[in-house]
Amino acid sequence: MAGTLRIVHCFRSPVGGIFRHVRDLTEAQVEAGHLVGIVCDSTTGGAFEERLFEDMKDSLALGIHRTPMQRHVGLGDAASAWRTYRIIKELRPDILHGHGAKGGAYARLFGSLLRVSRSRVARLYSPHGGSLHYDENTTTGKLFFALERFMARFTDCLLFVSDYERRTYRHKVGEPPIPNELVYNGLRAAEFEPVTTRADGADVLYIGMMRDLKGPDIFIEAVALAGPRLGRAVSAVMVGDGDDLPRYKAQVKRLELESQVRFLPPMPAREAFALAALVVVPSRAEAMPYIVLETLAAGKPMIATGVGGIPEIFAIDSPALIRPNPLELADKMSQALADPAAYRDLMPDGASLKARFGADVMAAEIERAYFAALGK
Repeated sequence: MAGTLRIVHCFRSPVGGIFRHVRDLTEAQVEAGHLVGIVCDSTTGGAFEERLFEDMKDSLALGIHRTPMQRHVGLGDAASAWRTYRIIKELRPDILHGHGAKGGAYARLFGSLLRVSRSRVARLYSPHGGSLHYDENTTTGKLFFALERFMARFTDCLLFVSDYERRTYRHKVGEPPIPNELVYNGLRAAEFEPVTTRADGADVLYIGMMRDLKGPDIFIEAVALAGPRLGRAVSAVMVGDGDDLPRYKAQVKRLELESQVRFLPPMPAREAFALAALVVVPSRAEAMPYIVLETLAAGKPMIATGVGGIPEIFAIDSPALIRPNPLELADKMSQALADPAAYRDLMPDGASLKARFGADVMAAEIERAYFAALGK
């Protein structure tokens, strides 16, 4: 592909999988010679995210621009939208790539406004689950999916991170009337190096956002239930932050697990992997979670819920997959911890993972989608 692009990624909260996805993309796009910038919320994220921004800032020719963005539509949203639009207009993007519900709405609306005065800006949208998690039978779900159908006319290309996400869009929103591509999340080559558990490591690890959608409450209850099955107490580490963290700490106290469960602030995933022998992803809903890919690439055994795009990483009938249920998780925990070597053999092959989920593969496919959208 020839030509340098001015690429702006727009998303709301700089935490979790969306931020990870954008960091990987920007790194690959900068290496390919493109001029890249980020526009996101300034009210979310903590010290860990600030360090990540600090590491990125010198490589992004179009800069990092943070401004308050509300999660939900409200009275303050108009002012927030206007500030974001002015930032994006100054950056003069060729590609405006929105991630998540709010980033997708902003990218498509503001990209369309820019086209009034400019002819060359492509509007791309990656849902990353987002509003697709809503129930289509609720009033909120019906509203969001009606908005998605309306916004399709302002979109040049949809980029899905899993076949599950694409099928969900078709079911809840409808067949996309625009070009759409399936591009799996990808990992850097260094992330396929194995991580060894520390000598003083715990039994199980939860790493992620502290919110019910990700299942920390399921994890905690399963730790309590797994002990009697295994014949000993199960030790656990929980890494992450979020508004619901105090509630999970209260749950640990209520179940009298303070001596077994340790809470730690956000840290790099590979650093966290060394803290425990077994990684658990107990999510109630997902699109294509990076943490599953990162865990397997690092050679760590894991238990995951078979939701969203996770079975596309393993296999639909993998014995490592469970339903988001504390009893099932406790059973699987005790099984895995009772015979670690046998459980490790159930994990997907590392070479095939690298071929399917490499960052270079992801970036190349997204770049093709960018040029195709500009050529329309």
